[in-house]
Amino acid sequence: MSRRSGVLEFAVLGLLRESPMHGYELRKRLNTSLGVFRAFSYGSLYPCLKELVRQGWLAEETGSGAEDSRAPLAGRRARIVYRLTAEGKERFEELLDQTGPDAWEDEHFGVRFAFFGQTSRDVRMRVLEGRRSRLEERLAKMRASLARTREKLDTYTLELQRHGMESVEREVRWLNELIESEREGRDRNDQRGRGATPERDERSPSDENDN
Repeated sequence: MSRRSGVLEFAVLGLLRESPMHGYELRKRLNTSLGVFRAFSYGSLYPCLKELVRQGWLAEETGSGAEDSRAPLAGRRARIVYRLTAEGKERFEELLDQTGPDAWEDEHFGVRFAFFGQTSRDVRMRVLEGRRSRLEERLAKMRASLARTREKLDTYTLELQRHGMESVEREVRWLNELIESEREGRDRNDQRGRGATPERDERSPSDENDN
C-alpha cells in the first residue's frame, strides 16, 4: 500500500469511528475536516472503501445515510452506508499507536494531528518530537542551500526561499509549544499519581464532627 493510500485508510477509519457514513458524506468530511484530501476524487475513495470492506474493517449497509432519514424516492438507488466493525476499531487503534517516520511527513502528520484527541499522550509526544526533528533537519538543509546560492538568486527567488524557511521556523516554534504543553500535562498527572491527597480527605475528624 502506498503512503498516500495508507493516509486515506487511516482517515477513513478514524472518521467512521465517530459515526457510520455513506460515501458522499465521507468525502465531504475528508475535504472539510481534513483539508489535505481536497484533491481526492471518488476514484480514490471508493477503491479504498472496497478494500477496507474486503479486509473486514468496514461493513456495508443499505440505507439513506446518517444525515438523511427520509425514505428513498421511487426508482432512486439506496445509498450504501459504511460502518466500522470491531476489527476495524482494532485496526484504527493499531494505526494510532504507530509513530514511525511516516507519521512525521507533511501529509500524514496533518491527519495524525486531527485525531490526537483519540491518541495516547506518549504517542502524541513521539509524533510531535519526530515531526520537530524532521523539520529541524529540513531547516538546516534549507539554510545551507541558501548560504551556497544566495548570490546567484534573483530577488524574487530569494524571497520565496526566505518565505519557505519562515514557514518551517513558525511550525517548529508551534511544535515546541505543543511539546511543552504535553510535558506540563504529563508532569501534572505524575504529581497527582504520586499520592496527591483528595481535598475531601484533608478534612480533620473534628471538622466532620462540627457538621
